[in-house]
Amino acid sequence: MAFKESQGKYTVVNSLGYLGKYQFGRTTLERFKIYNTQAFLQNPELQEKAFLALCKVNKWILRKDIRRFVGKTINGIKITESGILAAAHLSGAGNVKKFLRSNGHEVFSDAYGSSIQSYLKKFSGYNVSNIKANRNATV
Repeated sequence: MAFKESQGKYTVVNSLGYLGKYQFGRTTLERFKIYNTQAFLQNPELQEKAFLALCKVNKWILRKDIRRFVGKTINGIKITESGILAAAHLSGAGNVKKFLRSNGHEVFSDAYGSSIQSYLKKFSGYNVSNIKANRNATV
């Protein structure tokens, strides 16, 4: 996913101000008490910890939807846990819930045209069992 987000580069800031290897928004970083974006860009270890923490939080937020939808097919896409987590990174957990619960009728694309559906498909089938759902994950 890092390659899709930033070509795997830790110091990238895109035209919308998203930061680092995983293209974090400032609000998301603040949730993890990261306020110095320049220091964040220069700290690969912190970026990896922030990404893992966000995955844990998203997995907790989406835990019921993961149980309910994994294995189903929506709009021709087989739903997997890794796809759900990737889509949540793209659009936020709330938009993934809307997509799944509307059976694919509520769609979301980011400013560059990447969609929940494309992330569900592109990042399906990865083993994410090492990511434990945690509402209060920190870096």
